[in-house]
Amino acid sequence: RAVLGLFNAFCILAFRNSIARNLGRTTANWYLIFQASQFHVAYYASRTLPNFFAFGLTTLGLGLLMSLPGSGSTAASQRSRAGLVIFTVTGIIFRSEIAILLGTYTLFSLFRGRLKISDVIASGVVGLVIGLALTVPIDSFFWQRWPLWPELSGFWFNVMKGQSSNWGTSSFHHYFTSALPRLLLNPMTYQLCIPFTLAISSLRTSALDILIPNLAFVFIYSFQPHKEWRFIIYVIPPLTAVAAMGASWVWNRRAKSFAYQVLSLVIIASTLASFSASLGMLAISRLNYPGAEALNRLHAIAPTLDTPSDVIKVHMDTLSCMTGVTHFLEMPTSAGDNRTEASKLWIYDKTEDPERLLFPDFWEQFDFVLAERPEKVIGKWEIVDEVDGYTGLKLLRPGDSEPTSQEAAKSNAVIDWCKRLEMFMRTRVTRGWWLTAKMEPRIRILRK
Repeated sequence: RAVLGLFNAFCILAFRNSIARNLGRTTANWYLIFQASQFHVAYYASRTLPNFFAFGLTTLGLGLLMSLPGSGSTAASQRSRAGLVIFTVTGIIFRSEIAILLGTYTLFSLFRGRLKISDVIASGVVGLVIGLALTVPIDSFFWQRWPLWPELSGFWFNVMKGQSSNWGTSSFHHYFTSALPRLLLNPMTYQLCIPFTLAISSLRTSALDILIPNLAFVFIYSFQPHKEWRFIIYVIPPLTAVAAMGASWVWNRRAKSFAYQVLSLVIIASTLASFSASLGMLAISRLNYPGAEALNRLHAIAPTLDTPSDVIKVHMDTLSCMTGVTHFLEMPTSAGDNRTEASKLWIYDKTEDPERLLFPDFWEQFDFVLAERPEKVIGKWEIVDEVDGYTGLKLLRPGDSEPTSQEAAKSNAVIDWCKRLEMFMRTRVTRGWWLTAKMEPRIRILRK
């Protein structure tokens, strides 16, 4: 995760340098400020999801495809070809929807005369060969199916067969009216800066060169019924860059008129508010992993309970697995005669087949269960602990006390500092009013 996070950070900086080269240093600096104030990209940048393996590569590719209008230099042509190769390889290996983004950029660039058809064909062939040479043998080996191209299989299952709808559907306009505003976070970026950029004739062409292929990708992908914000995360850096163009124009003219001074202050204030909102979302998001907390707590309390067997079997339900349970949390064990009380063999089960869960014999094999709903666990079980999870926000009025929860009982240097800051803000600034996280029991630790 550290390597992935650093790689994505490097790609964002490389994209910033492309902006500086083509649109100016002030625009590049505003881009970096806007990007840093957004929540989702920074929070998920180190997540080992296919979308975020692809995110850095697409951002790098977009930076290479960004060139001055009408630029016909050899260096610009080489950068464009490299960008097309990166896009092709990324789409083949990590996420098939990138083919749509590659298509919109390619068609628009051909229309604008910024790419030659020969360059497109050559780059596509090179990217196709590299991508297939990497994904087919490696993924076929690990899946033990030959030949296997996972992204083609996923595309066939989700799009051609329409099975992605099994995971839920959203309205056609969801990406435009919900996902993009949440990803950009700062409302001034899309309500003020982007419209302002398009209103300035000297900025309009460069802005449209960036906006049209990216928004076309979002529009085309909106026909897919199942929608998640991570499917369109690749367009956030370029859209943020267009917003930075408008912010840079306003900032550079702040000394020329009172209107520009006011607009500059509005942009600064909204950016500071975005940073604050991101920190608040970070504080809330860390409360969204009761499954991980439950598994860690089970590992801590199991030695204090009577577990005579050298093998401890644990079943983890769907909510537990969706809220933080990963292989990284599993207990390592010693082998054979070297096994001690503290290093028993732990076996973890994630069965979610509803039919199997109805058989009493299935539950007989387990010593512990992590369950959202204990009544669905068949047999005689006792609740040995409960783990709270985030369920929403609660408005505290003057005189209201902080709700008690497991999180509130925790203490370390960071938590204590945050509590002191909250107390200061409530008593000196908001006069007792405050928004706090509402916590309720989500996962129960059951013992046979």
